[in-house]
Amino acid sequence: MSQDKDTTTDYAAQLTADLWERIRAQPVTGARPRRAATLMLIDHIGAEKPKVLMGRRHDGHKFMPGKFVFPGGRVERSDLAMNVAGMLEPVTEAKLMAALGSDSPALARATALAAIRETFEETGVIVGSQDYGTPERAPEGPWTRYASAGVFPVPEELHFVGRAITPPRNKMRFDAFFFAADISAVAGMVEGVVGPESELVELVWVEFAEALALGLPLITSVILRELEDRLAKGMSRFLPVPFYRTTRTGWVRDVL
Repeated sequence: MSQDKDTTTDYAAQLTADLWERIRAQPVTGARPRRAATLMLIDHIGAEKPKVLMGRRHDGHKFMPGKFVFPGGRVERSDLAMNVAGMLEPVTEAKLMAALGSDSPALARATALAAIRETFEETGVIVGSQDYGTPERAPEGPWTRYASAGVFPVPEELHFVGRAITPPRNKMRFDAFFFAADISAVAGMVEGVVGPESELVELVWVEFAEALALGLPLITSVILRELEDRLAKGMSRFLPVPFYRTTRTGWVRDVL
């Protein structure tokens, strides 16, 4: 892992300038970051510019109420047990294992699968393939509902595009892994998941500039800009993966 000196825009400096004084004023919480995964779906079809899928959180949530976000959440034990079709793409798998500090392909795969499961839970969008039939042994809960649609998750469709750890003084902390996939990876959708009393009250497909105007959490807007930069460079899996974290003096941007 090395400090990235070549980025055109210093996003870490932007984060420090906009957030650091407020962060330093907060008391130390001792909260440990929980591993989480997020999926950014990209639609290139029928539009001059690509669009991304975002959802608006319910106003009653304690964490980021009313904010537009990408679907995502914590990695669960069930993600280790879910049947899949194929493996992670090798470069993606290697970068994930390096980021996790693990030599376990299963742990890397579970992190990616969490992004697929959370997307299904929060939006009803089913990322995977119907070419392999119905998974025989889906863990109880969301994966059972996912499998009932006759879809297998296909991890190789996901690109690992970023990582960010919430600062130590926040009450809720996440070690978030950001993935991206093309809309062609969507196998179907369950209706009725998004609504007035749901975690996400609406879904929108928006161009990048429109998304940035939605009043996003700052780290979300930074990762979105990173994705835009990555798309401009062809979405090669060999591109460095940005990793945002904090030190005593502010945010830093490493690369994986």
